[in-house]
Amino acid sequence: MPQSRKSQISLIDTPYYHCVSRCVRRSFLCGEDKVTGQSFEHRRGWVEERLLFLGSVFSIDICAYAVMSNHTHIVLCVDKEQADYWPMEEVLWRWHQLYQGTLLSQKYQRGDKLSKSELFTLEETTEIYRQRLYDISWLMRNLNEYIAREANKEDNCTGRFWEGRFKSQALLDESAVLACMAYVDLNPIRAKMETTPEASKHTSIQNRIQSLIKGEQPKILMPFVGNHRQDMPKGIAYSLIDYCELVDCTGRCIRDDKAGHIDHHNNPILERIGLNSEQWLILTTEFEQHFHTAVGSEHMLQQFKQHTDHQRIRGMAKARVLLQQA
Repeated sequence: MPQSRKSQISLIDTPYYHCVSRCVRRSFLCGEDKVTGQSFEHRRGWVEERLLFLGSVFSIDICAYAVMSNHTHIVLCVDKEQADYWPMEEVLWRWHQLYQGTLLSQKYQRGDKLSKSELFTLEETTEIYRQRLYDISWLMRNLNEYIAREANKEDNCTGRFWEGRFKSQALLDESAVLACMAYVDLNPIRAKMETTPEASKHTSIQNRIQSLIKGEQPKILMPFVGNHRQDMPKGIAYSLIDYCELVDCTGRCIRDDKAGHIDHHNNPILERIGLNSEQWLILTTEFEQHFHTAVGSEHMLQQFKQHTDHQRIRGMAKARVLLQQA
């Protein structure tokens, strides 16, 4: 039986989530139809463009993504605090980037004067919009419905484009977040579609590397902001260069189809999160095989279990092996 989103998303435990959507008609929807030879590769660009646009509208940061031929992987970070801080004008402006809103919200946007009762009604509506703008389900719904409509229009057909609901995994600690981001960024290499991260099309790692070459970070992705310190800016508390080097090294191990070895004493990220190369390589190649609803240390999984009223959480045994410090 499918689980409710309430049992999968708990902002008390973490703002980070790994979301996966799969096409119902498989690879030819976004790749190449081997029967007709027709290419639908351009649809991967649709998904990437729409996702990055939604990241600029919602109070949800995009940490990593990979648009594959028949599925998408996205790592998201919900920023409820930012959404709560937005004034009504900001909330309505953002909502109108996606939907028409109501007659009252349209009047307000035009600068028309509202009565007290109309303003009270609009304030209630604004609070509903505010909650939706930091709701992962609303972001994924907007992304998937938009792509489905465009694909069906191109195919001149109707019907479902995506399998049921998207899959969501809560990422409960830094190790889980970084391992999942690398797992997502390395999807094309594991699938043998590409040989290097910088050549991996429609992925966040290619986006980050292209910006890094210019000495920048992509504004459309959640930034890496270095080690923890006072007055810490919003972002991922690691070095972007260290992350890119770790992903590149991991990709080499995967590409060469060898167990490989990454010296965690010489890699600042692995040293800090306390994982050895064997643990890291298993996580970045088999992440979805070992965990279901949530990923993190055994202690964090127990807390998530209590807060979401689960009777049991799959992956406890693997958490002891893969996410305990080496």
